[in-house]
Amino acid sequence: MTTPFLPPIEKPRGRVLRLMFAVCRRQFGKVPTPFTVFSARMPFAFLSFYTKINRLDRKLTLPAETVVLVRERVAGTNGCLFCQDVTRWYALRKQVVSEERLDALSSYGTSPLFDGAERAALDYVGEVARDKHVRPETFERLARHYDERQICELVWLVASEHVYNITNHALNIGSDGFCELRPPRPAARAGSAS
Repeated sequence: MTTPFLPPIEKPRGRVLRLMFAVCRRQFGKVPTPFTVFSARMPFAFLSFYTKINRLDRKLTLPAETVVLVRERVAGTNGCLFCQDVTRWYALRKQVVSEERLDALSSYGTSPLFDGAERAALDYVGEVARDKHVRPETFERLARHYDERQICELVWLVASEHVYNITNHALNIGSDGFCELRPPRPAARAGSAS
């Protein structure tokens, strides 16, 4: 367990934050660390930003399973343990993605649990997250499976996940232990599937 650079604020002053903390305790069993460290200090910015992300995420046309796999891949590439933890907890709780597929994500390039479209999306978002650019052949492979809107949705998922990841890294926020995080299996380096 990491210690955040700023001490958590467990009892916020504002009524909205107190309500949000109560909802979090009921939903998660505790208030997630980013809320106690970041949102408690910048409630308007934090709450409006996350509300907008959630509103835009509800309008995505990508399958919910793809959205979870992409967010988990980006968080894993960026090494954001909080995001990996909470995404996994959500996916398993809502039964969006099986635990077996989440465990196999690090070897998606060779695993029979992933189809060609998912591999193309995961290659694409992995390159964006890791390299900050994409090879033309990666984009061409992606475009065979997804329409223009869905490609933009994938870009949105990478960009919004980066904000979550960077915020947590900057404040030394790690996993909250919502679920067991398993170390990634070594992936066979096939194409850009690492």
